[in-house]
Amino acid sequence: MPPSPTRSRLQTALSCLVATLATLPTLSLTTPALADPPPIATERIFGPETPTGSYKHPSSITELDNGDIFLAFYTGAGEYATETRVFGSRLRKGSNAWSKPTPIASNPFYSMGNPVVWQAPDDVLWLFFVVRPGATWSTSRTAAKISRDRGQSWSDAFIVAWEPGMMVRSRPILLADGAYLLPLYHETGSDPDRTDPDTSSVFLRFDPQSRTWTESNRVRSRQGNLQAAVVELEPGRLLALCRRGGDYEPGDDGNVVRTESTDGGRTWSPGVETEFPNPNASVELIRLRNGHLLFLYNDSPTERTPLRAAISTDGGKTWPHRRNIAEGPGDFAYPTAIQTRDGRIHVTYTSDERTVIRRAVFPESAILASP
Repeated sequence: MPPSPTRSRLQTALSCLVATLATLPTLSLTTPALADPPPIATERIFGPETPTGSYKHPSSITELDNGDIFLAFYTGAGEYATETRVFGSRLRKGSNAWSKPTPIASNPFYSMGNPVVWQAPDDVLWLFFVVRPGATWSTSRTAAKISRDRGQSWSDAFIVAWEPGMMVRSRPILLADGAYLLPLYHETGSDPDRTDPDTSSVFLRFDPQSRTWTESNRVRSRQGNLQAAVVELEPGRLLALCRRGGDYEPGDDGNVVRTESTDGGRTWSPGVETEFPNPNASVELIRLRNGHLLFLYNDSPTERTPLRAAISTDGGKTWPHRRNIAEGPGDFAYPTAIQTRDGRIHVTYTSDERTVIRRAVFPESAILASP
């Protein structure tokens, strides 16, 4: 039986289609390459050549209401030198040059250390620092000064925490209820190369109306913990990540410690160890304006390198976005971070055996886009 006219027409159309497809260019199905993440700009601010003392460690920064950035650090001949002082410097808005460092806290008899600068909502600039009358940090007290002219002049010093061993390292935060929350820690032990296991983080709530400080309970953990960095996740609910206590001996027995509060920082949960290694070095935690959390830590159980940034978009449950901001031989430690009004993140840290202060500046996307 001969083929039907309809079947013949279909076969002819199919043959034409195949011939047409054969003339088309071959399509590539390869995945396009992802764009490189934004760069991280780094700056060497001060080093041994700056005549304040060869030792410069640690640093703290804050953005002022006029857009200036104010930096504080303590300096002298060494960590346990008897005449260490706190110096301040300013990066004016729109400038690329830091001002000459000037002393802002000193004492003819005792050493100063661990400065923290923070401008409160009423524009008062606070300077917290440690006063060490004895041979080890466990003899220290926490003192403070305030400035009402953006750090041009300062009040007399006053004591915030009188108990021996009470020290400051991390910046305070403004709570949703209007109180200020200042992380402190109580360091115990007389050995300069280790802290005792009962070393603990503690928090002070400051009421700006009554001008009174109220102390929380102390956070206990297996090896002790110190230098907590804190954020408020939602009104009344807080998260803090802390440096672990103990010694500096090689090993992998030590991680960042986590604690939480559900009553505005008045009481805190026992410290539990996290996934993050900690070589007995300071950490930093801030809440970005979009609600994401930025965590800075040394990603090593034994070395203060690399210095890594991690971002959580789910309130600290997971930290999938990570990138080193300083790496290589040496040490990159004791980070302090802020997010300025333009959205950029600024991190200061020390390197070169605590003789150089550096700054890294980058957008959040530099971490989010990291492979």
